[in-house]
Amino acid sequence: MIKKSVTINLESGLEARPIALLVQKASQHESSVYIETGDKRVNAKSIMGMMSLGLNSGEILTVIAEGEDEDVAVTDIEKFLSGASA
Repeated sequence: MIKKSVTINLESGLEARPIALLVQKASQHESSVYIETGDKRVNAKSIMGMMSLGLNSGEILTVIAEGEDEDVAVTDIEKFLSGASA
């Protein structure tokens, strides 16, 4: 299992379109991928779960991945949230 703190660096934060793209990116991986913030932990492959977080630009969250491709999954999610592959 890998855990990594990531700062959201998307201009509009995590609104509907970026969430849809994030869910697509997470779903490309075999690993289980979760986003954790405060006392909430949601499946990054769930649009409804991700929408419930209401995260804004500048907020810090934790990306958690467990499985065969956990390294790549965390790296991809981190790149997306940092605005590198939006």
